[in-house]
Amino acid sequence: MENIQSKDAQGRVADAPSGHWVYRLLPRGLWPYAQLARWDRPIGWWLLMWPCWWSAAMAASARAAPGAPLIDVLPSPWHLLLFMVGAILMRGAGCTYNDIVDEDIDDKVARTRSRPLPSGKVTRRQAWGFLALQCLGGLLVLLQFNWFAVLVGVASLAVVAVYPFMKRFTDWPQLFLGLAFSWGAWMGWAAHFGALELAPALLYFGSILWVIGYDTIYAHQDKEDDALVGVRSTARLFGGRTKQWLIGLYGAALLFFFVAFANAAVPMPALAGLLAAGAHLWRQIRVLDIDDPDQCLRLFKSNSTVGWLIFLGLLGGGVWASISPNF
Repeated sequence: MENIQSKDAQGRVADAPSGHWVYRLLPRGLWPYAQLARWDRPIGWWLLMWPCWWSAAMAASARAAPGAPLIDVLPSPWHLLLFMVGAILMRGAGCTYNDIVDEDIDDKVARTRSRPLPSGKVTRRQAWGFLALQCLGGLLVLLQFNWFAVLVGVASLAVVAVYPFMKRFTDWPQLFLGLAFSWGAWMGWAAHFGALELAPALLYFGSILWVIGYDTIYAHQDKEDDALVGVRSTARLFGGRTKQWLIGLYGAALLFFFVAFANAAVPMPALAGLLAAGAHLWRQIRVLDIDDPDQCLRLFKSNSTVGWLIFLGLLGGGVWASISPNF
């Protein structure tokens, strides 16, 4: 589907890939809802999911005893599935809410005016109804966890509610996105232990810095339009010093992750994932051209690779704890 959506025609949104399954498989009447939930741009739910999976894996391998049964040092597959489904639903709900709040701004920005609300493909009432449906699904997922984890999950709604307004009042809206997108760092630990400790807090702070970094790269796509309509961002704030800021943000994020792993006493092989993630983040900084929107989008999406590297490192640490007595 090559047509970009407008007030006069239905099609894909500007930053969605051509030929996506949403446009090949769904009836045209459902396209606007898939666009509101960003089903045609899955990178967002991956990035929302990674702190959940990291936290679950860190909790499972925390203080792992040598020779422990493998099932005891790996995260629950059921929890991982719930976190994935929850991330898809709540990322969709968050994006729908963001589009409702930002309809007037989205209509003035080239990349976003093709979204369903500014292009007139759904009404605000329909968008609110779809938001409620996604939130109900997210609640059903949340209720599968213990009650402590449920309370921790509900607490995230306050941050989610204020985030869309921050770009109007502060140069640091990416900080508030980080507060929301990193909430899973609490959730995996809470779901496993029914309590919280210092380790998930350190993981949370590190994830916030990571989110600020990758969303700064993302925001460089829109900096000219943002300046015209008065939208604020760390991309505009950092400007030509973006690479230096990214070195600090990504470096501090990795340090927080390292201390979180040490505090949780996860097996040392988990650090291999951090080293690989660090190499990947350094490459992002080295090749970044803040004036190339297409490259900024590619580098932003590549942060899912960071998620995989850290997660696989944690899994490897758990496996090592289980098999190490055999060596």
